[in-house]
Amino acid sequence: MKWVVRSLGWFATTTLLLMSVVACSDKESLTTASSSIASEIVSLDVYKSRTCGCCKKWISHIEDFGFESEVHHPANLNKIKSDKGIEPGYQSCHTAVSSDGYVFEGHIPGHIIQQFLADPPKNAIGLAVPGMPVGSPGMEVGDRRDEYDVLLLSKDGSHTVYEHINGKR
Repeated sequence: MKWVVRSLGWFATTTLLLMSVVACSDKESLTTASSSIASEIVSLDVYKSRTCGCCKKWISHIEDFGFESEVHHPANLNKIKSDKGIEPGYQSCHTAVSSDGYVFEGHIPGHIIQQFLADPPKNAIGLAVPGMPVGSPGMEVGDRRDEYDVLLLSKDGSHTVYEHINGKR
């Protein structure tokens, strides 16, 4: 019984000490920490065909990575892509646009979008995975996984490989 009382006393003392440290913390650093947590939630406008099933799976994938999405079903999806600077050779079945105006075309893994948004390259309009590679997010087919590149799209119309996705599991 004495052990229980001593343990509770130690726990109470430790808790009070911790609470006083938090209460006396620099409010600016606490505000910065909370605002950085809030800024981690990124909203994407996703433009897709109403009937595309793989797009729905990709949206579920990015939401698993903490993104919020608002889905749009435009009458002319190709016009959206063209207006955003996505050349036909880089296109896929859906286009996502961040509040900062960056475009994410096709089945890009969520962690790569996070990486890009954490440090967007200069003169970039966004990323693209042309076509619909098997095994990419939303395009899962059993254990099959194709090798593919995530392309960095630049304002001048050029592209470079941003990340190579190995086909092996």
